[in-house]
Amino acid sequence: QVQVVESGGGLVQPGGSLRLSCAASGLRTTYYAIGWFRQAPGKEREGVSYISGGGSATYYTDSVKGRFTISRDNAKNTVYLQMNSLKPEDTAVYYCAVRTRFSGTNWLVTRSYDYWGQGTQVTVSS
Repeated sequence: QVQVVESGGGLVQPGGSLRLSCAASGLRTTYYAIGWFRQAPGKEREGVSYISGGGSATYYTDSVKGRFTISRDNAKNTVYLQMNSLKPEDTAVYYCAVRTRFSGTNWLVTRSYDYWGQGTQVTVSS
């Protein structure tokens, strides 16, 4: 059974940092991409960042460029999202999503992902 588990969320002051982790297990393939999404109260889920299966391609939404960094450790089946210079508007539930099918679909399309985690809360507040 596939499991996708996020961790690392919490409460942090503006300007602070957090590192989220996403661990995937039970997959039939070792080649999969990861997308990070977030959803704030009353807002739609939005894409935050993406990393390809080999880690050579990464993407970020404009609002986090220069502040967030995505990386992966394939030996540990874990993807990280390092979040620096956090702002109150980064407050949301952050979700990790696994993509095993590749058809050229834009990484922001949520239906292109096969498995989702339960989410981890990130709150940026003083």
